[in-house]
Amino acid sequence: MLDANESPFPIPSKIKGLIIDEVSSLSFNRYPDPLAKKLRKTIASKSNIPEECILLGNGSDELISYIISAFGKPGGKVLFPIPTFAMYRIISISQGQKPIEVPLTEEFDINIKVFKGRLKDKGVNIVFISYPNNPTGKCFSRDHILTILKDSGSIVVIDEAYFDFSNKTFLGYLKKFKNLIVLRTLSKIGMSGLRVGIAFSDKEIISTLEKVRLPYNINSFSQAAAKIFLENFHLLRKQINTTIKERAFLISEMGKIKDIFPYPSDANFILFKAQLDNTKIYKKLINEDIAVRYFTGDSLLKNFLRVTIGTPDENRKFLKALKKITIK
Repeated sequence: MLDANESPFPIPSKIKGLIIDEVSSLSFNRYPDPLAKKLRKTIASKSNIPEECILLGNGSDELISYIISAFGKPGGKVLFPIPTFAMYRIISISQGQKPIEVPLTEEFDINIKVFKGRLKDKGVNIVFISYPNNPTGKCFSRDHILTILKDSGSIVVIDEAYFDFSNKTFLGYLKKFKNLIVLRTLSKIGMSGLRVGIAFSDKEIISTLEKVRLPYNINSFSQAAAKIFLENFHLLRKQINTTIKERAFLISEMGKIKDIFPYPSDANFILFKAQLDNTKIYKKLINEDIAVRYFTGDSLLKNFLRVTIGTPDENRKFLKALKKITIK
């Protein structure tokens, strides 16, 4: 499965053993710690961000929902570039907010002139920016994002779900911009099934978000497992480095295939364009037991597909299938 941007690697055996040992001491008949104090303390230590500036969610989706609940207003608007992570639009609409979408440039960067103009729209209270962006894989211009932070009276959310593969962050700007929220997740590095999202921001913003947070939103097992993951992060670094190395390999090899055009990526996936109809390529890859993501309805992504970087074996199987398809 190369369509969901998950880690393709199993949990390192040492981490798995520590989690199994920890499970035996958990009181599943009791509610979990509502504030996840031990996990927040570990995150604070690893990130050098105070605990009172950290909020945890049942995945980033829940945090996005909290942000819109807390800072959206009746008839409000949520601004973001497109194409991007679909949940910004879906959750905005579900909470009665109007999504304002600004198409990216042909280079897949923020159209800063148009974006700055829409920032002035009445009712724009929240801005979402995926960094690196999903599905393009590219980190937007840092100067463009700083301009948005400086010029905006809105809450600006920088979603760094793929930070571990880009090593580019706005976390250092939290003290300078009180309207900034940085999102992180453990889903892309091996914990997709446990659903742990992290929000970093000014303590006043976190306090406001706490007012809409559901009680016991992070279960006991996820709290304990995430803490162990972070305390042993060095064991995951090898897997992350392998993904980064395989990313460069895949981009190079895909570029050698006729009528396939891969784009540079800062994430754990690669966006690529095909000369053939993308739905046909998708179906033919499915016949080879390979699932990727294809896009419809967005003119900027016509005939584009997205492949998650898998294990070395999975990546070579994908390349072999892609070559077979394009030769026919």
